[in-house]
Amino acid sequence: MNITPLVPHYIAGEWLRSTQLATTPVFNPSTGDVIAQCPVGGAAEANAAVAAAHAAFPAWSETPAVERARVFFRYRQLIEQNYDALCATVSREHGKTLAEARGDVHRGIENIEYACGVPTLLFGDTLENLARSVDCETLHQPLGVCVGITPFNFPAMVPLWMFPLAIACGNTFVLKPSEKVPLTAVILAELLEKAGLPKGVFNIVHGGREAVDTLLTHPKVRAISFVGSTPVAKYIHETGTRHGKRVQANGGAKNYIVIMPDADMGKTVEALSTAAFGCAGERCMAGSTAVTVGAAAERLLPDLVAAARAIKIGRTDQPAPAAQPDMGPVITAAHRDRVLSLVASGESEGAKVIADGRGLTVADAPRGFYLGATIVDGVQANMTLAREEVFGPVLNVMRMDDLDAAIAQANASAFGNGAAIFTASGRAAREFKHRVKAGMVGINVGVPATMAMFPFTGWDDSFYGDLHIQGKEAVQFYTQQKVITTRWFGGEVGDVWKK
Repeated sequence: MNITPLVPHYIAGEWLRSTQLATTPVFNPSTGDVIAQCPVGGAAEANAAVAAAHAAFPAWSETPAVERARVFFRYRQLIEQNYDALCATVSREHGKTLAEARGDVHRGIENIEYACGVPTLLFGDTLENLARSVDCETLHQPLGVCVGITPFNFPAMVPLWMFPLAIACGNTFVLKPSEKVPLTAVILAELLEKAGLPKGVFNIVHGGREAVDTLLTHPKVRAISFVGSTPVAKYIHETGTRHGKRVQANGGAKNYIVIMPDADMGKTVEALSTAAFGCAGERCMAGSTAVTVGAAAERLLPDLVAAARAIKIGRTDQPAPAAQPDMGPVITAAHRDRVLSLVASGESEGAKVIADGRGLTVADAPRGFYLGATIVDGVQANMTLAREEVFGPVLNVMRMDDLDAAIAQANASAFGNGAAIFTASGRAAREFKHRVKAGMVGINVGVPATMAMFPFTGWDDSFYGDLHIQGKEAVQFYTQQKVITTRWFGGEVGDVWKK
């Protein structure tokens, strides 16, 4: 009998078997096989994790910033040394190609590198002689226990958006990873322990609604970072803030890519294929809607359809140097079926599927969760396919007469994560970047996702909160400022001045 392993919690530096009997399966999406069971932890585990983090906070917050930074210098080196194993785990439990898994981990490393600069990131401000004999200075001090609730689509990068900087700033942390991809989080914790992080500073609890609600309402939790769907992001923000927490909650997206007639179509096809179909479309910065302006559609679509049909789909769990596909499976069979239903709804409402990835099978993995690159032309604003985040390898095509109409269509979306334009016109690019309602804008860049030193600035229904993940905003989010005003009276100068 094949018994799949049970993923443990990590609390106070110990790997603990769950006290709950309920579990959810962790799949290898390439084959459809169950490779582990993730426990559905509840209030008891969440409370224990917060208690451990709270107990560790006093000593860790008093650890000098340079010593905290050294932990993450060692952590970065350990991740580099275990890079291949970590990437293989991402591919196996998520379905990313090896190249995509490497990108996932590499972007995470960039956030560790940013956290290593915490001694300078925590610099305050000073002003001498604010008034006569009065000086003023600011300090950045840690909050306490911080929580991260992360999605399935980037098992390494998104947790690494959060906990390295939070911990480097002097906080302690509880991570609640997606139950679909818990194995990467286990490796991240093991390496953090090897880097010398004290027990209790970082904890992992697995679970569902009960565990999440416990973290959202726990009186010892000070701040919550979340990445996931918009309905859940809204719930996280409302619940957390109602209980006095700082919350940054990243939601879903519908990212528009405008193609002008003067665009370099060869480079646009390449960039658009990556934006729409990279990571099987399972990313909040996916270029899910192409808006062609005027004659751009006739110049773009034939080559784009050919590129989509040429994408090789296959297993991503084969070790290097085995031949890798261009795109892997989606995360679960249920998710694949949801994507298929959205494509079918678009078709039934009058759109035309011009590149059809439905019904795709992989010979050596017939039970894998596969869906080929799909392009749907003639999508209208009132269609379900146009309004909802698909989160799969599906590209909508909407046709507009001019740039004004294209910008208006992008701005009509409830979301506001990313937007891009492909053009050779500086005037068109300037108009677009100034007028489009999106937090991250690309000019001839299909996926304008920001690097670690810049904030990940979603707008509207793509983000709930005030301070974004990454960059200087994240330092502000994970710290609180203290302003000190000082005056020393000089009436009795003492012997120090006389001698």
